[in-house]
Amino acid sequence: MSLPTEAVVLAGGLGTRLRAVVSDVPKPLAPIAGRPFLHWLLDGLARQGIARVVLATGYMAGTVREVIGAGHAGMIIDHAEETVPLGTGGAVWAALGHCSGERVFVLNGDTWIGAPLGPIADQAPAADLVMAVRPVEDRSRYGSVLAEGERVTGMAEKGPAGPGLVNAGLYLLRRDLPARRPMPGAFSLEAEVLGKPAGLDLRAHRTEAAFLDIGTPEDFTRAQTLIPAWAKVG
Repeated sequence: MSLPTEAVVLAGGLGTRLRAVVSDVPKPLAPIAGRPFLHWLLDGLARQGIARVVLATGYMAGTVREVIGAGHAGMIIDHAEETVPLGTGGAVWAALGHCSGERVFVLNGDTWIGAPLGPIADQAPAADLVMAVRPVEDRSRYGSVLAEGERVTGMAEKGPAGPGLVNAGLYLLRRDLPARRPMPGAFSLEAEVLGKPAGLDLRAHRTEAAFLDIGTPEDFTRAQTLIPAWAKVG
């Protein structure tokens, strides 16, 4: 099956935890080795054949538009700017309305995940949603994904320590999902869809790929060397 060529990047977060070290730009534009984090993320999408990206923006949306513009690395960049906070789910549901393909990749705009897109697209072509999950030694910061085999059955809250599978912030969704799962304008993708699959076919794609959320000062510091190194091999 051919690889979907559209992606939505969630770039609307407030970045509260990171403001001690990055306060003048939104978190997805935080400087990593002298470049906005989004540049590294978009470069990776372009290398894997993505042709069009919708940036779902909110906080400081105008700054994102000014820095990223209408194109990057040969890709068309569209901006879906929310006027009121929509949460992760509301932002995805709205951004999918800007897409035309049957299936669309969705990525967190503050997380590096080095998983190749092709195997995700090939895993379960008829599924409503395929999400990259990664085993970690301590799931307390992230919460964890509940799965039976490759089928996602729900999400566990943040808090308990110990090993588990965590959401790596990379999904492949069917574009018509909002029509089949109507939701309020603002909602959490993690709580209301991933945590409550109901009749949806949600699959987990397990990966050991490089993974880093830049949302804390400690991981932002680590990202300065890790992400350029990962980008060279990814």
